Amino acid sequence: MTKEEILIAKNKKILFLPHAIKQMTRLDRMISTEDIREVIEYGEIIEDYPEDKRGASCLVAYINQRPIHVVCSPKDDYLAIITAYIPDPKLWSANFTKRRK
Repeated sequence: MTKEEILIAKNKKILFLPHAIKQMTRLDRMISTEDIREVIEYGEIIEDYPEDKRGASCLVAYINQRPIHVVCSPKDDYLAIITAYIPDPKLWSANFTKRRK
């Protein structure tokens, strides 16, 4: 998957799946739709999931005021936001782009 595919789908429409909304609105996260748009626009694809049961998807990471990870899946007519979360520093590298072993 490429960043261009994600941006093309985003420019059509963004669909926030129920799981994403649930995760974004947790009190310890409070990730806004603007935060998601920023991650998609400026973030880096750090993992690719071509065999995902929901269709090919990827994990995008971006750090502005705080690190945010977004799993998304570009479709023909929209970009599906599958989930979003604040990565745990114990599980990720210092720049939140590589999983710790």
